[in-house]
Formats: sequence, C-alpha cells, structure tokens
Amino acid sequence: MDAPIGGVPRTSAERKAVTSSVQVSLRVPANPQRAFTAFTEEIALWWEPSQLFQITPRGDGRLAFEPGAGGRLFTTLASGKEFEIGRVSVWEPGRRLVFQWRQATFRPEQSTEVEVSFEPVGEETRVTIAHRAWDTLPQEHLARHGFPEHVTLQRVAGWWRASLGSLRNLLSK
Repeated sequence: MDAPIGGVPRTSAERKAVTSSVQVSLRVPANPQRAFTAFTEEIALWWEPSQLFQITPRGDGRLAFEPGAGGRLFTTLASGKEFEIGRVSVWEPGRRLVFQWRQATFRPEQSTEVEVSFEPVGEETRVTIAHRAWDTLPQEHLARHGFPEHVTLQRVAGWWRASLGSLRNLLSK
C-alpha cells in the first residue's frame, strides 16, 4: 500500500506512478469538517492568485467547487465566462479531497492532480496539499515558465503556502 497522505491511506485504484510533486501542510484553527467546508465552499474568499501560475491569461477569476465526486472546480471570470479547472475524483467531507488541476494553457490531455487531506491535531486541523504530476508538463510549457523541474516545484510550493496561509487567516476570524 502507498504511504498515506496526511494519515489517509490510498486505495490501490488511487495509486499513481511516482511523479514530481510538492507537499505543503499547515495547521488551521478549525475542526476537519469546518476546514473542509472553508476549503471547498469558501475558496473564493481565501484563494491567492499567482502571477506565475494564472489559471487563465485573463487571471484567476472567482473559484468555486461543485460538491461531490464528479463535480467541477471552475472559475468565473470578470466577463462572466466560466473555465473548468478540473473534476473532483474524491469528495470525503472533513477527510479528503482530490481534484484535477488544469490551467487554460494546458492541452486537453494535460493535467496535474491535487490531493488535500484534513487531519485533526488537537483543536486544530492539519491541511496537507499534495500537488503532483508537474513532470508531465514539458519545461518549455507556459505553466513552467522554462524553469527546471525543481524550481517549478519550489514556486508551486510557495504558491500553495500563501493560499493555505489565507485559508488559515479566514478561519482565524
């Protein structure tokens, strides 16, 4: 069995070939159910856009999840146009969320995967994000900005750290 992510073992159907990934964890002042709800239902309030990793050339817009496995993660741009970032493959409230991540510059067959786990730690929750499959994008891809893989991963980790910091700030209010 694969090593668990955030204490949650993965099933054999969910195991993937080893790919380059980043893993970022941060404790938030909430129980796992509240942290999951804030992550999924309030993403537009805490999301931190990145100039390096814009979802579309027109910016990130307002992100939202459609709940449940098979639901979409999408953004609504200022023009009202929607862009589907990816589909949710695992929706386990208070425990785990897995979804596909695509930017507008990705070809139809290109995507990365984000797994988010919510682990109770005393009165807080450790939120862990594993964002994998960056090595499936060639170095010259716009999403990688020509960076070598290790630099891309460092930048992605910094972006997720900033976003999780905003999630923590939202839950601290």
